[in-house]
Parts: sequence; C-alpha cells; structure tokens
Amino acid sequence: MQQSNRRGFLTQAAVLGAPAVRTAWGQSSPNSEVRLGVVGFRSRGRDHYRAFSKIPGVKLAFLCDVDQRLFPAAVQEVEALNGTRPETFTDIRKLLERKDLDAISIAAPDHWHALMTIWGCQAGKDVYCEKPVCHNIREGRKMVEAARKYGRMVQTGLNRRSEVRNQAGVKFVREASFGKAYRAKAVVFRGRLGVGRVQESSIPPGVNWDLYLGPAPYRAFSLNRFHYGWHYFWDTATTEVGNNGVHAIDIVRWALAKDVHPVKVHCAGGRFADENTDQETPNLQNPVFEYADGTLVDLEVTTLPSPTFGGVHMGEFFYTPGGYITSAGNWTAVRGAFTAQTTPDPPSGISLRAANLSFPNIKYVDGPAIPDLGVPEVSHFQNFIDCVRSRKREDLHCEVLEGHMSTALCHLANIAFRTGRKLTFDPATETFPGDAEANALLTRKYREPYVVPDNV
Repeated sequence: MQQSNRRGFLTQAAVLGAPAVRTAWGQSSPNSEVRLGVVGFRSRGRDHYRAFSKIPGVKLAFLCDVDQRLFPAAVQEVEALNGTRPETFTDIRKLLERKDLDAISIAAPDHWHALMTIWGCQAGKDVYCEKPVCHNIREGRKMVEAARKYGRMVQTGLNRRSEVRNQAGVKFVREASFGKAYRAKAVVFRGRLGVGRVQESSIPPGVNWDLYLGPAPYRAFSLNRFHYGWHYFWDTATTEVGNNGVHAIDIVRWALAKDVHPVKVHCAGGRFADENTDQETPNLQNPVFEYADGTLVDLEVTTLPSPTFGGVHMGEFFYTPGGYITSAGNWTAVRGAFTAQTTPDPPSGISLRAANLSFPNIKYVDGPAIPDLGVPEVSHFQNFIDCVRSRKREDLHCEVLEGHMSTALCHLANIAFRTGRKLTFDPATETFPGDAEANALLTRKYREPYVVPDNV
C-alpha cells in the first residue's frame, strides 16, 4: 500500500472505529509460531481454543469476550492446554492493535461476524470465522472484498467440508456416474427449547452490553437476548436456517458445483407450538431455490419434534434418473427399480396395459458403492493454520467466498420468508430487480460506530 493511500485508510479506520492496518504475518518464516486470539468463547469458542491448542506451532496468546465473567475459567483452561497464560481483552479493536497477533478465530454471534472479519483483514490478520459468515448478503460480499484487498486467509467454519467421507460423497455426486442430479434436498431437524418470556433487567457487572450489541440496534438488556438466546431475534440471528441449515445447504451447493446464486426463491414457515415466547424468528422453514439451469434445491429446517426424513435428522439427498444419493449411512447410493405389472388381461378383453404401466412395481436396491478417497483427514482448524503458513488461499477447505455463497442461500430464504412471497434474484448484482422491499433486507441499518463500510 502506498504511503498516501495508507494514511487515507488510517484516517478512515479511525472514523469507522476500526483498528489500524499492520504488517502481514505471511512475510514471516513458515516455521514461525502462529499467535492466535479467540474472540467469543462461552460456547463454540471453547471448541476453537481447545482445537487450536493441539496444533503444533500455534500459541493461544489471547482471549476476547464482552463478558468478563467468562475469563477466569477460560484462562485457567487455556493455560493448562497451552503452557502459557493468555492475555484477555473485552474490545476486539484493542486486540487487533497487537503487533504480535497473527490471526483471530471468531465465534461471536452472527451479527458481529462480518465486521470482526473485515477489521481483522484491515489489521493484517488472518481470520477463521464461524458459520454463518455474516448477518446479511451485503456483508458477505464485503468480507470477500476485504480478504482479497488485504491478501488474508479467511476460513469459514463450515467444517463438514474437512470430513474425508463428505469429500468422497461430493466427488461421487459431481462425477455423475450414477446420473446427473436434477434436484437436491437437505433436512435439519435439531431440537431446541423455547426461550419463554423474560423481563428486561439491569446489565450484569462485567458485561459490556454496548459491545455485545455492536452493529445491532440498541435494546435493553434481557437474558433472552444474551448468551445463545440471541439466536431467536432478527437483530442478531439468521434463524435456524443460518445456524444449522447452512451446514446442510453448503454440502448441497458444493456437491452440485453451484458457484452461482439461484434465480428464484420462496420460503414457507412460521413459529408454531410456542406462543408464550419472546422469540421473533421462525422455528420451521421450508425454502425452495431454483437455479437458471432448472436445478431445484429445497431445505427443511425445524427445531420442533419431527420424524426423521429417510431415517435422517440432518443430511442431504441428491436425486438422479437412476435413484438417489444420500449422506445418510456414511454416504450411500440407492437405485430405484421400476417394473411394469404383468397382470393378465381379463376374459372381457379389456386391456390392463395402461393400468399396469401407471402402477408399476417399485423396488429400491443398493446402488454403486461410493469409494473412499484413501487420504488422511485434516481438521478444519489445522487446514486454516496450514494455509496461514503457506499463504495458499486456494487450499482453504472453505474460503470466505465459498462461505458467502452458501450463507447467501440462508439469507435468500429468510428474505423470502419475511416478505411472504416468491422472489426473483439477480446473481450478477446480488439484488432483487425492481423489488424495494426485498432489497432493503440485503443489508441493515448500522449503529455507529459499528458500521460495515462500502469501501473496505
């Protein structure tokens, strides 16, 4: 970056509340220690620091969370895992100012993912960001722009891509040796208890509520809007479609090699069986996506008690002329064998041929075996660290562009649900042509100074 441009960026960063840009870690030796900070660690973030602590050459140097009450137990655990005591931060902007920080791993709520990632890229840090990558479609595109502009490694936490058996299943679907898939379905039946109703209350000591809300509108504190309860409010969440449905829809998009957005979407659903609740988001959604080439993809997501779909609570199905392929049972193919009935015509001479063809005998049998790849499995976290060292963006198992494309499907579903109608989408511009209501939901109104800028 030229000095004049850098000076201009630093001025802009100060206005936006973003950290100043720093020297890239990638200029260091591949054998250097990677010093990492985990941001948000009450729940999923614990998995982050436990996994990274097992990777040779990674030092869990920093922990960051808006709830200081979490620090004592986490610091003690990281020190036991890591051999050194991590420093703690409440404000990610202060953490990103550290010159000895190489990368951050984000497990904060959805509404913070984009801004933290963009700030991290601007500060010269590599980023591991949990799914879904963003709170709206515009944010996802800005994350991609930031990763490219600052040359950062940005891994999306869609970690099913790092499972070798999923890689084998995706390869099998893509090769179309069992026929080209014309349709796919994903199901996610993950039970969740309702949040009920909770009165507003005073902010607990040690909680920085302003930082917690960040880009979202200011709301009075309530436990329902805090730890995990944030999943049930539009200000901070992406519904269960974005929470867990994104894992399944990502496998579908990956296997179908859909590197473009769909052109049409509609979504039925609602909040059922729980009226006494503060929850705003639906607990049942059924979006359907139509691609320009005619491929159909549908998703069924619910947190309510539900029967399995083909014995599956969470999985994917790919339909081909020969049968279907499913991730169920560690990836299997099933052949549909249809044969016409052979009921003889009655003595009256009236032919039953039409009936025999219309009501065939149906038998489902094992299809071709889906072969293993015969390669060792590399965890999502290890893959990120490997790419931090190699600087090979193409080797990331789920680089931020892939995360944006899959997360965008979740946002399209939510926008269709909220508008209550079928929508037409322009993949090239990532907008809904001539639809002001739908376009308004492509972004959000940000609370200063927590603004995702147009120019990252």
